[in-house]
Amino acid sequence: MPLDFTAIDFETANGSPASACAVGLVKVRDGEVVDRIGWLIRPPAGHDHFSEWNIRIHGITPAMVEGAVEWRLQLPELVSWIDGDTLVAHNAGFDMGVLAAACEASGVATPEFGYLCSLQVARRTYRLDSYRLPLAAAAAGHGAFAHHDATADAEACAAIIVDAAERHAAIDVAELAARAGCRIGRLVRPAAARSA
Repeated sequence: MPLDFTAIDFETANGSPASACAVGLVKVRDGEVVDRIGWLIRPPAGHDHFSEWNIRIHGITPAMVEGAVEWRLQLPELVSWIDGDTLVAHNAGFDMGVLAAACEASGVATPEFGYLCSLQVARRTYRLDSYRLPLAAAAAGHGAFAHHDATADAEACAAIIVDAAERHAAIDVAELAARAGCRIGRLVRPAAARSA
C-alpha cells in the first residue's frame, strides 16, 4: 500500500473542544501532497464565544465566521474530502477531540476514522528539545510556515509523516506506526449513536 493519508488541523474559538472555527486538510498520495483545502466554521451554538487568547493565537474573529457554514452543515463536505483516509494530526488527541465534541454539540453522528499522531511519530523519529509543530516540521525539512493557520499546520504535519516514513523505511501509514512504536487510533461513534 502506498503512503496515502489526509492531514488535518483544527483551530478553536475558545477552550471548548466543540468550538471548531477553522479546519485545514492536506491530501497525500504516494508520499506527495496532491491537494489542500481549508475553511472557516461557525462553531456550534453554546460554544461560539471567541476568547481573546484564541484570537491572539490564530487571528480568527467572530466577524470572520459570521457567514461561515455551521459545523453540522459542513461536516458532510469534511467527511467527503477525507474520503475514508487515515487522518494524521499533530497532537491528534486534540483534533480528534474537536471533531467528536463539535459533532456531539451539534447533535450529529461522529464519523469513524483511523488516525495517527505526528507528535508521537516525531518523538520516536527525531531528537529535539521540543516537539512543537514548527520544530518537528523543521526537522522534517519543512520550511517556515504560518503556524496556527489550519491548512499550513496540516501541511507541516503531512511533511513530518512523509519524512518519518522515509526515515523508518515504511511504505504506508500502518507500517510507519508499527516501526515508530505508535498506534493507529480509532475515532468511533459513541455506542448509543451506533445502536440508534
